[in-house]
Amino acid sequence: MVSLSEKKQGYSGEPYLSVTGLKKYFPVGRRSLTGKGAVVKAVDGISFQLKKGQILGLVGESGCGKTTTGRTILRLIEPTDGNIVFDGMDVTHTRDMKALRKKMQFVFQDPYSSLNPRMSIFRILKEPLDNFMGHMSRSDKKDLVVQTLQTVGLTADHMGRFPHEFSGGQRQRVALARSLVCSPELMVCDEPVSALDVSIQAQVINLLKRLKQEYNLSMVFIAHDLAVVEHLCDPIAVMYLGGIVEISPKEELYSSPLHPYTQALLSAVPIPDPVLERQRKVQLLTGDVPSPLNAPSGCTFHPRCPLAGEECRLQRPQLVEIRPGHSAACFKAASP
Repeated sequence: MVSLSEKKQGYSGEPYLSVTGLKKYFPVGRRSLTGKGAVVKAVDGISFQLKKGQILGLVGESGCGKTTTGRTILRLIEPTDGNIVFDGMDVTHTRDMKALRKKMQFVFQDPYSSLNPRMSIFRILKEPLDNFMGHMSRSDKKDLVVQTLQTVGLTADHMGRFPHEFSGGQRQRVALARSLVCSPELMVCDEPVSALDVSIQAQVINLLKRLKQEYNLSMVFIAHDLAVVEHLCDPIAVMYLGGIVEISPKEELYSSPLHPYTQALLSAVPIPDPVLERQRKVQLLTGDVPSPLNAPSGCTFHPRCPLAGEECRLQRPQLVEIRPGHSAACFKAASP
């Protein structure tokens, strides 16, 4: 079903990226005599779809599995189970990942460590062209590098410099340029503004919005700040302890969230109006996030949920559509 916001923005009804039952488990320590060892269930059976030209926001607390999800989608790490289909191609089982790498790019979180300090900006941007577009001449590659730098707000004069000569915001622009230089169709951005000042964050967010419109890019934008994804993403998926607990169009998520965890996250977002800020009630979550090594039975959120009942402790709720286009994994949200 295509939502009203999707119709306004011209999205087609066919999913461009489809993730079904995705799992990523990490074994920990030695196996016991029975052959079984402890595992960290970093991503535990998530499913979502992304349409062409959409930016899906993936939000949640640190350690909930957002980054692992992003890296598994691009098979930077191998999935334990599940299926990933991109533009009709089976990403999960294909052996020809090189053809997909050109179309699917990753923007790493830390602009200070994701760029090789020994390589000039020209070499950093030329490297993916050497890998994926070897038929191009050096002069054509140089022209494309200059064009891509200009696209992200830098100039040809920056090509000879090294990463340490740039500010954090400029480094993130270089990281974006590296991902864009081969004209990808899907970008997974792993908290690309979390290490930047607020004013620089706004510049990078505006740049991403412009790039999405100019290149018709599809994106998975990972963040822990709901205030950031509000200005860039639609739809938005909320993760908790390896699972998606709610996914919805942006307007509905912010106006009428269904899951208690989403409600708590939204109540913590600052309001610029000091009067409204003093009047509103903040929903504080009690306790710490459980370890994915020893996740609670039933609903993983129930130890911190003010609405938890007996069924929440015994059964794990499935992500089901409660309203058109708005799904939640919560027994209370599904109740009339």
